[in-house]
Amino acid sequence: MNDPARRLTRRIELSAKVAELMQKRLRIAQQQFVERARKAYATDGAPVAPSAQTPWEWWSSATAYATDVAQRTVLFWDTLRERGNIYVERSRAGLPPVLHFDYEMVMDGRTLGKPVNYALVRIVPPEGVKVDARKRPYVIIDPRAGHGPGIGGMKDDSEVGAALRAGHPVYFVIFYPKPEPEQTLLDVCNTEALFVHRVRELHPDSEKPAIIGNCQGGWAAMMLASSNPDDTGPVVINGAPMSYWSGAWEQGEGDNPMRYSGGLLGGTWLASLTSDLAGGTFDGAWLVQNFEGLNPANTYWDKYYHVFENVDTEPPRFLDFERWWGGYYLMNREEIEWITRNLFVGNKLWSGEVETGRGGVFDLRAMKVPIILFASIGDNITPPEQAFNWVADVYGSTEEIKARGQVIVGLVHKDVGHLGIFVSGRVAKKEHTQIVNVMESIEVMPPGLYAMHITDRKGADGQPAYEVSFEERRLEDVVKHLNRMKRADEKPFEAVAAVSDFNQRAYERFARPLVQAWSSEIGGEVQRAFHPLRVQRWAFSDLNPALWWLKPAAEMVKKQRAALPADHPMRRSEKAMAELTSAALDFYRAVRDASSEARFFELYGNMFGLYMDDGVRSDAEPGPQDPRQLPIVKEALASIDHGGYAEAAARAAILLARKGEPLPLSRLDLKKELISDYKDLLPPMTLDQARRVRGEQELIVRFEPEQALATLPHLLHEQADRDRLVRLLETLLADQRVQKIKPQPEQLQLLQRIRDSVGAGNGAARTRRRPSRAQHGASR
Repeated sequence: MNDPARRLTRRIELSAKVAELMQKRLRIAQQQFVERARKAYATDGAPVAPSAQTPWEWWSSATAYATDVAQRTVLFWDTLRERGNIYVERSRAGLPPVLHFDYEMVMDGRTLGKPVNYALVRIVPPEGVKVDARKRPYVIIDPRAGHGPGIGGMKDDSEVGAALRAGHPVYFVIFYPKPEPEQTLLDVCNTEALFVHRVRELHPDSEKPAIIGNCQGGWAAMMLASSNPDDTGPVVINGAPMSYWSGAWEQGEGDNPMRYSGGLLGGTWLASLTSDLAGGTFDGAWLVQNFEGLNPANTYWDKYYHVFENVDTEPPRFLDFERWWGGYYLMNREEIEWITRNLFVGNKLWSGEVETGRGGVFDLRAMKVPIILFASIGDNITPPEQAFNWVADVYGSTEEIKARGQVIVGLVHKDVGHLGIFVSGRVAKKEHTQIVNVMESIEVMPPGLYAMHITDRKGADGQPAYEVSFEERRLEDVVKHLNRMKRADEKPFEAVAAVSDFNQRAYERFARPLVQAWSSEIGGEVQRAFHPLRVQRWAFSDLNPALWWLKPAAEMVKKQRAALPADHPMRRSEKAMAELTSAALDFYRAVRDASSEARFFELYGNMFGLYMDDGVRSDAEPGPQDPRQLPIVKEALASIDHGGYAEAAARAAILLARKGEPLPLSRLDLKKELISDYKDLLPPMTLDQARRVRGEQELIVRFEPEQALATLPHLLHEQADRDRLVRLLETLLADQRVQKIKPQPEQLQLLQRIRDSVGAGNGAARTRRRPSRAQHGASR
């Protein structure tokens, strides 16, 4: 472990791997640039043959193109002027939420005993949409990561719209631009718990509220559900980086350059410095600038050229998005430090190290409700590894998930970007609408880990329709598939955390007193006003007297517009040049990210290997572990002949379950109906208790199927229970809805064996009864 020669060898090996990977990335970046340039030239850039035009035709064409470009230029800059005016007007109005829907205030967190700048509002259904107060309400939490609230309901086709159209009451957690003095993220979490409790009071006859968290709002949703497990219903987290260290250290769509930024900047101290320089307030515009820096081609060229190219139709969509993108919100120093230390750099939420402020910690294993994780392969801010790896860290094995009665559903989009997960109307119509449908029955799913599949088809009216099914997965297989480097690339982040803690303490001890003595709130206001992202908006608005001529000129151009078709030869050449510009910026980004990645692993990989490694090869293949040796499995098998009617009913259901085929949503809906129709024959327990019992019994049936059947009578201590179980099974089998599924011969044979096992003559087979977990709702 302390062998210097061995450590030196590993350092050389790591440096060689880093250099090889960087060279590979650069080769791929060059190939991609050359291919895009070739395609752009072949498609739009090939010159027109001289014989194809007379000089007069060429001159007329060039004149028409010059006129078109001049007019588009005026309209383009007028669009930016309108963007600046929108920014100024919204700033004066206090940056209200960008919700597409009307809303009314329910609770204002600024008026509570511990005030925070959060509020709960109820979405008012638009005309023609009716909601049922008895249906499960939805509570949507938007991210507070630089921008304002409303992204989950910016359009009619959105998370809000999907829930409203399904008849559900919808509530939205909004926040205001300026935080309340001394508020912390824990104060916010406690306030959101009050919001959810209030929603429950408003809908006493409905199921527990579903919580939807977008990006940073996903952390909030998980913290809320784990610290208040009795108040929350199913949780959906969309694009939430729960395991921030994770990513793909290999060329591919899943790579995540943002995760390296904390280490390359030295950790959390920079967020503290930025806040101290502004009088204790952190400007969210810095976070937005980080996002924009991820994709310079889009930030500096693509989105603007798209407006310029389609200036007659594109401005409304552009301005609608910029209305949200250009609204910058603030945080207290304590809030951004908590986020960076515990989540970005510390990566502590999943580990149970984050204190709730009420004498406990956030334990994600305490959640009693199903969880849906929605991520996208095309998301370079929150790739699927960051969205899913925490499951392996928290539960460790598939058996642990089942034993705890947990249901975790993963839904992966193939290509949409980070913002598209929340904003895209196409995603809202498909994925979010189906998530709402799944919420109707997800709580009756058997415990386990599932992949959610959405299949397109044509409905009876010819319109697009979708079928949803679930495929059970092994956690061990999912982690192996997602993490191509077996998570060895996460080890250097431990060194980042250590360096960050050192730098943070050094800053607080030696620099903070001096910085705070120099700073002031007025200085912070000046810094925010002259932040580059704000300057590019207010400086190009009607506040600038030099632009007095632009609006009249744009109005005149609109009256005399002489647009050229997109297939005009010169417009095609223009498009080719635009594509080459975009390709060049993407090439720059690829080189920059490859260099950043190499510097990161060269620095922190070697630091971890030299000073923090315990001597175990981080890239070694772990030996196979027999699931039978897991404590959770041993405990389940030890109780194979103990329990009561609840355990017996669950075991019989598992024995009779259909094996090796996807679980369609329609079957879940049927199961929910049957539970309601035959509740008198079922054991009285809550749904989360039923899932825990089922999970434990599933382990027993999986590892000891014959013994599970043989010991089934031991769980039924009274003749009445045995009769009740047989009556339940026979009643279900006779139900016409079940008959339509056509029970398999194997199921019918097992049903007969269960009848014989618990029938007459088995009543003597009894054991001293151990208390049933279902009776007192015990959980590990």
